[in-house]
Amino acid sequence: MLDDLEEWFGRFIAVPDDRDLSLLALWTVSTHLAVETYTTPRLLIDSTMPGSGKTTVLDHFQRLCFAPVQAASLSSPALLVRLLQNGVRTICIDEVDRSLSPNKPGVEDLIGILNSGYRRGATRPVLVPAKGGNWVVKEMPTFGPVAMAGNSPRLPDDTRSRSIRVLLMPDIDGTIEDSDWEYIEDAAQALYMRIAAFADAVRGSIPQMQVDLPKGCMGRTKEKWRPLKRVAVAAGSHWPEIADELIRRNLDEDRAEREAGLQRMPPGMVILSDLHEIWPEYTDFVATQELVGKLVRHNPEYWGANSSYGKELTVKRLGSLVSQASKVTSQRPGGRGPRGYSRLVLAPVWNRLGIGRNQPGASGGTGESGAVRSRINRDSHVHRIEGDPTQTGAQTGSPQVEAKSDPAPTCTVCRQPLMTDATRRTGICAIRDDDHNAARETAA
Repeated sequence: MLDDLEEWFGRFIAVPDDRDLSLLALWTVSTHLAVETYTTPRLLIDSTMPGSGKTTVLDHFQRLCFAPVQAASLSSPALLVRLLQNGVRTICIDEVDRSLSPNKPGVEDLIGILNSGYRRGATRPVLVPAKGGNWVVKEMPTFGPVAMAGNSPRLPDDTRSRSIRVLLMPDIDGTIEDSDWEYIEDAAQALYMRIAAFADAVRGSIPQMQVDLPKGCMGRTKEKWRPLKRVAVAAGSHWPEIADELIRRNLDEDRAEREAGLQRMPPGMVILSDLHEIWPEYTDFVATQELVGKLVRHNPEYWGANSSYGKELTVKRLGSLVSQASKVTSQRPGGRGPRGYSRLVLAPVWNRLGIGRNQPGASGGTGESGAVRSRINRDSHVHRIEGDPTQTGAQTGSPQVEAKSDPAPTCTVCRQPLMTDATRRTGICAIRDDDHNAARETAA
């Protein structure tokens, strides 16, 4: 069925990457299983110019998705909520470059509903008429699949993080068929019935299905891709591998956009990433004032006098950004000397946020293979801190650790320094993710 659905889209939709036809097929089927998959990614149908087939895709969704409703535009948040009050529906929104424009009055409420509704159980309080001409507040559901079509729409970052993007381009060579519904309506209805039958057949196996996802697919990315991987696993054959390929492509695109500066990161993530980049090798403690200078030289467009902030980074602002992003504050080792930061204190934060982690096969920052962790985790150059091990970053003596000592033990999973007696006994740090939890179960 998925093969035939992919072929169907290929007849009528022009895409620069044929893998997007597989994506359209998986997402279409996932709308029939949205309740069972728990989350449902927003599908962004994008194009660089009009006439690329965005409305055509929505026309096909109107016939193939679960309980579809097509909206040329959204006039109010209340309308969107009321469309979903009687159950899950697939919302197909056209021209989101206008209807969800940041300059449109009230767009914040619309965006809020779209963002909250990607997870099952999401609701929004709405005023509804009551007896006697009164109004009462009622919690109404916002959960449901959403497809959004537009010409390079300017969507907020939190909406994009919940979305999977399909790029369309005009069919200038005339290689695709026109969607002449007078002739293909019956075939589309027959395909819809096959999709519905497949969904009913696998519905019981979808909830809480455990699926393997490519390395690096975590957090919000995991929430938006896991439903499609579950559909692919239920379909079997080559579809799990196709889903993994789509996920890896998405991860690679996100990584490339971040490196090229095309994705905007919050200032807290920028400061932590740049701190990792400029940290002196084999050095634990660095004074805040020294870090400020290094950051300005490293990234003058962001931290220099000509930045969008309007002034050069200061010690006070650095401290505020780091504290807000990580709850790490500067320290004065031994109660004397300049205040600064310890790499051992920041290392768990970097690791938890994925800063400095290399994917398998990717080249390392200094030419090592991708299997090698960031240089901050080189156990042969991390120094043991004397005294109470729970006081992370506490120093004895001068602010900078100069003398070499025995290497500190490191986590067997991520090579992060083990900083408490409990983690040293197990050999596994305190991070809670799939890899670390599996290691704990094995050790037990």
